[in-house]
Amino acid sequence: MEKWLVAAKRADFKKIAETFGIDQVTARLIRNREVVGDEAIQVYLHGDRRNLYSPWLMKDMEKIVSILAEKIQEKKRIRVIGDYDVDGVMSTYILYQGLKGAGAEVDYVIPHRMTDGYGINEHLIEQAWEEKTDAIITCDNGIAASRQIERAKELGITVLVTDHHEVPFEENEGKRQEILPPADAIVNPKQADCNYPFTGLCGAGVALKVMDALYQQMQLEEDITDLMLEYAAIATIGDVMELVGENRIIVKEGLKKLHHTTNLGLQELIRVNGLEPEQISPYHIGFVVGPCLNATGRLDTAKRALKLLCAKNREEAAILAGDLKNLNDSRKEMTAQGVEKAIELVENSELINDKVLVVYLPECHESLAGIIAGRIRERYHKPAFVLTKAEEGVKGSGRSIDSYSMYEKLCECSQYLTKFGGHPMAAGLSLEEENVEPFRKKLNECSGLSEQDFIEKVMIDIPMPINYINKKLIQEMSVLEPFGRGNEKPVFAQKGLQIQNPRVFGKNRNVVKMRLADTAGYSMDAVYFGDGDQFLEEIKGKNDLSVVYYPEINSYQGRDTLQIIIRHYQ
Repeated sequence: MEKWLVAAKRADFKKIAETFGIDQVTARLIRNREVVGDEAIQVYLHGDRRNLYSPWLMKDMEKIVSILAEKIQEKKRIRVIGDYDVDGVMSTYILYQGLKGAGAEVDYVIPHRMTDGYGINEHLIEQAWEEKTDAIITCDNGIAASRQIERAKELGITVLVTDHHEVPFEENEGKRQEILPPADAIVNPKQADCNYPFTGLCGAGVALKVMDALYQQMQLEEDITDLMLEYAAIATIGDVMELVGENRIIVKEGLKKLHHTTNLGLQELIRVNGLEPEQISPYHIGFVVGPCLNATGRLDTAKRALKLLCAKNREEAAILAGDLKNLNDSRKEMTAQGVEKAIELVENSELINDKVLVVYLPECHESLAGIIAGRIRERYHKPAFVLTKAEEGVKGSGRSIDSYSMYEKLCECSQYLTKFGGHPMAAGLSLEEENVEPFRKKLNECSGLSEQDFIEKVMIDIPMPINYINKKLIQEMSVLEPFGRGNEKPVFAQKGLQIQNPRVFGKNRNVVKMRLADTAGYSMDAVYFGDGDQFLEEIKGKNDLSVVYYPEINSYQGRDTLQIIIRHYQ
């Protein structure tokens, strides 16, 4: 079930259109994305590297940079400790290459998902000490590692934290008190007393800022931001950060660099997936390239992804890229099997009536639980947890809907959990096997959800007749790119369209092509991606169709035609 809503944001669209030389439709789309005021619109439309904030505005930036410069000068051994997802891999690469370029004696370690778990741990600290590491710099982790960092300090290791995750806190007499690790410097824009104007950077974005400041401090000629922008862009999209403010500039400018990448590993990874560097968009990073980089951390070790980025010759890059693609293909197959099993369990048991779905798949690879939970959430539009059997007890991941704060609800059921963490939309947890059923029951008892919460809301930018669409408008809308979370692709709607000559294509019968005509007889090509046979069944005998769509130009054999892509229909 869906509820269609129109974004009714107000502004002087005529004035915005005249000031910036754009169509009023484009002006409305910009307002719908909460971009308000001439300066903000100017940056949104034409922002580039000059609009990025100074790294020196971040708390502890001077401290971290002076410590790093000193360690480099004294030839002390520095170790980067990252994380096993795409953001962790990219931020590790940025710090490793940046420090190496500044003359540091540097190496890196990426924790293993299964044996080490997330982020810095005591085993990695003992290992660093045994290998005579003088300083550890974290990326995409470390803000919540107080105990582990305390151990490093006991061993005399300098610890520098760069992270973007929420800062842990405790409530004291109604006031939040941050719990910061005892590191020598902490760079994280989410710290309460950090004055940096943008808190939405990913781990790689923060790492890039640190390297930018270091190169300025050491007066190095290399433009490190220019060199590393494409990696920060991949991480920003891969970590599903909001494409607003600085993130949008990082992605926009980073994609330009990626289209002409000189990195052999990325070139080969793009090639092995049947793509060309020039055509890489946020979609390709989110659904093709990013998952290949992530697959190593899920099914093997993320060190392979980093090796790919550091590959010195094309032969090595091609072999590693092939390995990553094969791993991702295995991951896709395993995910599909897991999703099928989960749906079967939900449909054929009392779970179908639950408001919060808790699906226990003992045999499932624990690294796939989050992806499967996301698919289950999409299918039923309910919060979903997928649990798997681990070495000790049961581990799992959850994905939520807007009206359900997952982390808060886990706090209410914490008596059944041995470990948990997360935020409103996603969470990770561990528990004993005998607590799976009591946990499921308790979650459902205190869900606070009503049937209204399970109705998916479809936000429409503008109700717009198809006869208003033209090539110039579609081309102009490209200024809104890159699209992604927080800067979604625009969607329009029209009622009462007549369907002409619908035909189903594709080996999975998942493409429907047709023409749609308005009451005046104006018609246009339309395409729907989904269950083709179900679509034909639902429109049988109907005279009109209401659609939510976005327009595009279809270029075929040198000829351009207008068409709409149907996202939702009634």
